[in-house]
Amino acid sequence: MKIRYNAPTTLTFTFVSALVLTLSGTIMPGLTQAWFSTPAPFRANAAQDYVKLFTHVAGHASIDHFLSNFSFILLLGPMLELSYGSLSLLVMMLATALVTGLLNVLLFPTTILLGASGIVFMMILLASFTNFNKGEVPLTFILVMALFLGKEVVNALANRDNISQFAHVLGGLVGSCFGFLRPRKQ
Repeated sequence: MKIRYNAPTTLTFTFVSALVLTLSGTIMPGLTQAWFSTPAPFRANAAQDYVKLFTHVAGHASIDHFLSNFSFILLLGPMLELSYGSLSLLVMMLATALVTGLLNVLLFPTTILLGASGIVFMMILLASFTNFNKGEVPLTFILVMALFLGKEVVNALANRDNISQFAHVLGGLVGSCFGFLRPRKQ
């Protein structure tokens, strides 16, 4: 029996994020803050801050944070790569990272954002479009939108924790846009 690298975008993102977490927790303790979290405040003259608008999704605060994100990513990513293609999924992930990172630095300039939860919510909403036909709105999409994003809006209003429900909602909205606009590969 042979092991196949069946979902290159999903698996590469998982391994890179695991490596960042491992290095940050061992021999490079400042790595996540230096390269894998949004800058707070954003410095327009620092090239590193522009890079971090994309790379913040690969940094995680703990193994629990990593596992909670990648249990979903490893479940949904391969199916989405099969439906949309590896390159398309990569573009969607990069767009989600940029949107969540950019809006975070613009709206919450002193708040650091890290982790792949925006990607998770993008994938959750995008997955509800796997049986989408033009002119139809899948009931699964409506239910997932109500359950997942509704919960995040309630949590954002009720809780003052270190979890960015804003990034979750944005990731879900980006996934919804891709679901409506981006055709599955044939």
